[in-house]
Amino acid sequence: MGIADDAVEVRAQGWRTLAALHGLIDSELERALAASVELSVVEYTVLDALSRQDGWHMRMQQLARATALSPSATTRLVNRLEDRALITRILCADDRRGIYTELTPAGRALYEQAHPIHDETLARVLAEAAQQPELAPVVEVLQAGVVQPA
Repeated sequence: MGIADDAVEVRAQGWRTLAALHGLIDSELERALAASVELSVVEYTVLDALSRQDGWHMRMQQLARATALSPSATTRLVNRLEDRALITRILCADDRRGIYTELTPAGRALYEQAHPIHDETLARVLAEAAQQPELAPVVEVLQAGVVQPA
């Protein structure tokens, strides 16, 4: 294998490791959130993104970027959350085509209930993954960028 081939293999191995860690985290978060607050990971991601708006609302296209979903998938997701009275849509006063989303009080309450479950599950899964030699380097890089509570 030549130098170029080695570089490609290193990148491919790094990507496979990252994908494995992501899959592990995603499945554990999905299980914990569904069991405790009846939310999927992507539904939680929407509530989390909207909770960070500090009293403002978010355009649908911003929400699509935050959830890494297509516009049509984002619309279906927003419809489901709106049907559950967790979020609401608001028409933009300046642009009739613009639609904003924001948390309802029920959505904020569910987010406040789900947030510690999400964070505890994530911390647990990362700690477990750090014990696996093949995942430990990626976990270390992820945690190096995180400020640990005092």
